[in-house]
Amino acid sequence: MKRFTFITTFFLSSSLFSAIEILDRVAVIVDDGIIMESQVKRELEDIISRYDQQNIPKPDISILREQVIESLIIEELQLQLAVRYGIKISDEELNATISRIAANNNYTLEEFISFVEEDSGSYIDFREDVRKQILIQRVQRGRVGAEIDITEKEFAAFLETNESLRELEPDLLIRQILVKNEDKAQEIYEKVQSGSSFESLAINEPANTYKKNNGLMEWKKAMDMPNLFATAINLQPVGFVTPPLKSGAGYHILKIEDKKGAFVQYEDQWLTRHILLTPSTIRDTVATKKELEGIRQKIIEGQDFAELANKHSEDPGSAKSGGELGWHGKGVFAEEFEKVMIEIEPGTISDIFETQFGFHFLEVIDTRNYDMTRDLIKDQAYQILYDRKFDEELENTLRSIRAEAFVEFKELD
Repeated sequence: MKRFTFITTFFLSSSLFSAIEILDRVAVIVDDGIIMESQVKRELEDIISRYDQQNIPKPDISILREQVIESLIIEELQLQLAVRYGIKISDEELNATISRIAANNNYTLEEFISFVEEDSGSYIDFREDVRKQILIQRVQRGRVGAEIDITEKEFAAFLETNESLRELEPDLLIRQILVKNEDKAQEIYEKVQSGSSFESLAINEPANTYKKNNGLMEWKKAMDMPNLFATAINLQPVGFVTPPLKSGAGYHILKIEDKKGAFVQYEDQWLTRHILLTPSTIRDTVATKKELEGIRQKIIEGQDFAELANKHSEDPGSAKSGGELGWHGKGVFAEEFEKVMIEIEPGTISDIFETQFGFHFLEVIDTRNYDMTRDLIKDQAYQILYDRKFDEELENTLRSIRAEAFVEFKELD
């Protein structure tokens, strides 16, 4: 009986072992890492599925497989660089990134997790893929970003010649006054400069020969206007009035009444200056505030703000500029500084207040509602040019990394 049991067990065990299949194998050795056959298979199936979903003819499967393997090799090399550079992605950062992805697709996080699991079957794999992509982006920025150099001359030429920037330009609403006589044109221009209403002059001035729609022209981009007009008004803010412009029709005076477009944006800005003193081991808080109060009193009594800032302020960024900080909107300065800046009347000296940097008082020199359009277009243009150079440099960098790597392909049945 015992022998029968033993023999039965033996044959059952042999049967089980013969049914075991190799579930995964090393497909490629890449420097210090490996690529598994299952990775290749998964990526290949994913690409084939995308071809099928879009009803696009597929290349030969051997070509697709080669492309997948090369892509995985480049990915593995970059992930190895991330380890060498000590780049790590915390769970908090990963969670925040996935939450943004969910929000951008109009899902709550819980809904997005359900969607991923229904679509790909594994939220854990999705998290790992996102983590890898963040690591790779960090590596690419570190290796490639430092190599990109955009000169002012190159940037200016790009702004002038790139056709893709044309659509970013705002449409302008221009009001025009057109007169035959140069002296009359100059007289009207001087009236406007003195505060007269441009609209009233356009409507009521007998010498104005352009009274269609109260002097308003059709909405147009500057580049679609006559060169005489475009040169005079391009890059100018709303409210800008040109001096008389001579053409074959007479003398034109133009005013930019309004702008519209995706990049038209306005920002409230403040021009400020301040004096900062910071407590130290040899000057405690009480002594610091007392010294600053003395400086403030001197300014109130008539001494020059800029001279005292240059002499006393401990802000290395502004002291030599008379304490002036330039034009800025909200969200730039410390919260306490911004609160005082917004509340104080221009031309008055604030009380002393404290921020993380020490004790200050400030003066708002002027305020404005700034037309950000040109700045935003320049930012977009710079990003386009940067991305173009980044892609070119990235391709060269990845090609170099691949050429220097040790790669061994395993023969698989």
